[in-house]
Amino acid sequence: MCEIPSNHRLLVFDCHEAWVYQLRAIDRSIDVIVGLPGRATKGWDTAMRPLPPNARCVSLHDVLAANELYECIIAHNLTDLLDAKTLDGPRLLVIHCTLGGTILDQHTVTPPDELRRAVSQYTRMVGAHVMAVSRLKGRSWALDEDVVPLSAEVADYPPYLGDIASGLRVANQIHLKTRTLRWDFHEKAFAGMPVKLVGHNDDLPGVAPARNWDELKQILRRHRFYIHTADPALEDGYNMATLEAMAAGLPVLGNLHPTSPIRSGVSGFLSDDPLELRSFAWQLLKDRDMAAQMGREAQKTAAELFNLAKFKVGLTQSMARARAKWLEVSTLSLASRNAR
Repeated sequence: MCEIPSNHRLLVFDCHEAWVYQLRAIDRSIDVIVGLPGRATKGWDTAMRPLPPNARCVSLHDVLAANELYECIIAHNLTDLLDAKTLDGPRLLVIHCTLGGTILDQHTVTPPDELRRAVSQYTRMVGAHVMAVSRLKGRSWALDEDVVPLSAEVADYPPYLGDIASGLRVANQIHLKTRTLRWDFHEKAFAGMPVKLVGHNDDLPGVAPARNWDELKQILRRHRFYIHTADPALEDGYNMATLEAMAAGLPVLGNLHPTSPIRSGVSGFLSDDPLELRSFAWQLLKDRDMAAQMGREAQKTAAELFNLAKFKVGLTQSMARARAKWLEVSTLSLASRNAR
């Protein structure tokens, strides 16, 4: 098995568009597999992000028929890995969710230890490298040896205004994630307050997703503060939407969480007391200048810890590890066949 040319194409399955959009930082051409079952849209969801400028959309059928050698095949779950089993090339499995959150959201009845073993055994068998988007998520699967955090580029967002005296939260399918997102706490803290909810939530009247990323940016820049609450055992103290809000200059309010990037009283407010968090929210609604100052601190944190340059370095290293594992498995497989 020979080394793969450094200028070869990447293959990634269409899911988590906001994450895939980060691949614009990688100096490679990208094939994005669209038309997969279970997706809300048949193609790339432009409401989430534009297609990366270095990418094109392809079908799984055409990819399998072409049988191209990819520099790296990027999967988001075991189904993706199974779909790519006949393709040649390194495999990188990206962990986006905690094990506990996955079990709750998908109503999975398989015991956690069995799921861990299944993922670990299969990835070892096919020589796939595993990368997590956070330490918490990787650790929950016992696969936290490689972590590449999410990124949100400050330069992508227009200057903060905060002229709408309202909080903001972006979340999809909340009814499936009530425990993960600590929705009961959210409601206790913010019930009756001016808070706009954006996202796919068909069971909530008047709630809709942004039409596209440009509209979401305008929504972010105009609202006073952002909200993120999460169960520390099931979800991080931030997600991509939180990082976007920080990059756009919004202060963030939420429950106390060990992985939150927010410094309470500096770049937002954190509290496990819903009444206290509610009082902080009222302060920001009344004081636009305070919100702007705290938002500038949140923006600094986003620029320092969650920038696209760090993502590029981290993912490039992860792909190199994926290549090394694939070459090792391929070499062993070839040696085994020759010994027969």
